[in-house]
Amino acid sequence: MSDKGSVIIIGAGPGLGASVARRFAKEGYGIALATRTPEKAEGVAKEITDGGGQAIYEALDGTDEAAVIALVNRTETELGELKVAVYNASGRAVQSILTTTVADIEDTWRKSCLGGFILGREAAIRMAPHGKGTILFTGATAAMRGGRHFATFAIGKFGLRALSQSMAREFGPEGLHVAHINIDGQINSERYAELAKERPEDGMLAPDEIAETYWNLHSQHRSAWTQELDIRPWVEKF
Repeated sequence: MSDKGSVIIIGAGPGLGASVARRFAKEGYGIALATRTPEKAEGVAKEITDGGGQAIYEALDGTDEAAVIALVNRTETELGELKVAVYNASGRAVQSILTTTVADIEDTWRKSCLGGFILGREAAIRMAPHGKGTILFTGATAAMRGGRHFATFAIGKFGLRALSQSMAREFGPEGLHVAHINIDGQINSERYAELAKERPEDGMLAPDEIAETYWNLHSQHRSAWTQELDIRPWVEKF
């Protein structure tokens, strides 16, 4: 049980999710990590506990309402009062409208938006009575404009952004800070290793630096809260 309270991260893979986990663990928060494949979170959890921190992890589908509720309950029981909830999962497909199926739309919307709603609602239920807490949604450029062949992704991300705006308006007056972070560019990771070779130094988003921004959002005084924020590397066109 942490005196600082707990942080839940759904979509806690080895990139941004792991960096956010490390950053908040550094400040003494207990960390709950959730991914579809537990191997992605196990190493980060072990790293935190080996360093003297507290962390748990679960294999979890963020669109499974019962599973998310159970995780939130477990987190508060084992790690302390929920202080921060981060929804970092999404679904993505690149294809023409002509070949897009209803199942494609539903799948990406569930992963990008519905999961955010479930975690956001459950976090707000627990935070609102205390009059404080932070809920952060990881967005993308697709939340700002629909690109060619990116309709499925944009539908989900537009929905997540709308959820964030609505929650901020409802719960800001109750002391909850809700923010949407537009990740405008590729995060430096194994997935984009080849692209990183083509870019100049610091030409891709560094996950640890993004995590620092997440920490700063949580640390903001409520007289100057940020609701929407763009993050992009200096070489990115926009």
